[in-house]
Amino acid sequence: VQLTPTDRVAQVANTSFDASTFEVWGGLLNGSTVVPLDKELALDAEAFAAALKSQRISALFLTTALFNQLAQTDPAVFAGLRAVLFGGEAVDPRWVRAVLPGGAPERLLHVYGPTEVTTFSTWQLVEEVAADATTVPIGKPIANTEAYVLDESLGLTPVGVHGELYLGGDGVARGYLNRAELTAERFVPHPFARRAGERLYSTGD
Repeated sequence: VQLTPTDRVAQVANTSFDASTFEVWGGLLNGSTVVPLDKELALDAEAFAAALKSQRISALFLTTALFNQLAQTDPAVFAGLRAVLFGGEAVDPRWVRAVLPGGAPERLLHVYGPTEVTTFSTWQLVEEVAADATTVPIGKPIANTEAYVLDESLGLTPVGVHGELYLGGDGVARGYLNRAELTAERFVPHPFARRAGERLYSTGD
């Protein structure tokens, strides 16, 4: 997503949640207006939908659960928005499918990323969802990010073979504060590193 000075970005996430880095810094560093929305408002789908309109929100990120709740209440709730990003949980495609016909924002983006790799790591532009789909793809890595599906020996798995998702790039954290053992377990040496010291984060997914 590309934010501009004309955008009004909703701040829905608590500041202790990593999604707020997108909302606050994504907005302010691009000259957008950041519009805080009350936490209680987000728990009332109808009031939240009304606030999106009255506050002229053009871009926002929602957890998948909140996206689902809003889509069930009013599938056209996102109509008129420029960009809606959703993610953080497994997706039920029926609610994404409900939003697409006639009520979708200009860009509906499914995003994925653990906190350890700084907010979002991958993105997928969602323009259609097949009738028999059981999920929505997480897409490809954002800029300066790498994603690999690896086996237990940290070798690349062939297409269609199960493995674990590992993430690398500029957003990878240094580790867990005062938890050296867990850091060593989850932040592993990068098997395809181009520079010394690069690491991958083991997502567990």
